[in-house]
Amino acid sequence: MMAKKESPLTKIGEQIRTRWPWADSGHGPLPPLLVILTVVTGVVDAVSYVALGHVFVANMTGNIVFLGFALAGASGLSAPASLAALGAFLLGALTGGRIGVRCGAHRGRHLRTATATGIPIVLLAVALAAIIGQPVSAGARYALIVPLAFAMGIQNATARRLAVPDLPTTVLTLTLTGIAADSRLAGRAGGHTARRLISVTAMFTGALVGALLVLNVDLVLPLALAALLMSTAALLAHRFSGARADWTRPSAGK
Repeated sequence: MMAKKESPLTKIGEQIRTRWPWADSGHGPLPPLLVILTVVTGVVDAVSYVALGHVFVANMTGNIVFLGFALAGASGLSAPASLAALGAFLLGALTGGRIGVRCGAHRGRHLRTATATGIPIVLLAVALAAIIGQPVSAGARYALIVPLAFAMGIQNATARRLAVPDLPTTVLTLTLTGIAADSRLAGRAGGHTARRLISVTAMFTGALVGALLVLNVDLVLPLALAALLMSTAALLAHRFSGARADWTRPSAGK
């Protein structure tokens, strides 16, 4: 019998799988799911910075710096807003750590549970944004800062425990350092530049889309987009949560 001829779509799919930077990395479907969550980070930080008074809900390094600037008397910054974001983020990270203790034995279920926990919190922010409207007053912004920072704390704690290389989902400083420091220009072999560029591009895309929506539409749409992306990641993680493959086992030391 003649061998069945592969369709062009099948061949394209196979080429994409083999060229995927995390192919054969032992992390299964986790990398693309974390790429989705990296886009979420860009979206929510665009909302918080552009519309909530120059504060981040995911990038805590920026908030620490902003807090110092605000205490020094710099205009346009709020120490209470930065502290609220930091506090909520830490509570979210604590919650994410507890989820990791309970579900960390299976990384697919861990990601599913953590992301599903964050979805209603972001949906709460969507509802509040619809009620508050724009421009957001100095007092009302805390109603959005707190739940968003809490959800990002859960996400960051989860990504840290999953420990997929070059996908921290909320910070890019080390990722950008790796692109330069491990490059051939620096005398190195080049590292995993493709992985790092995907991570950077994902956050950039989320920030660009989020800022455009805030500036040209309203707050509700970008936050709804963030909730939709998180739901997609959670549903896909649920699909793979029954697997018993090697990628489901916790990373060593986490």
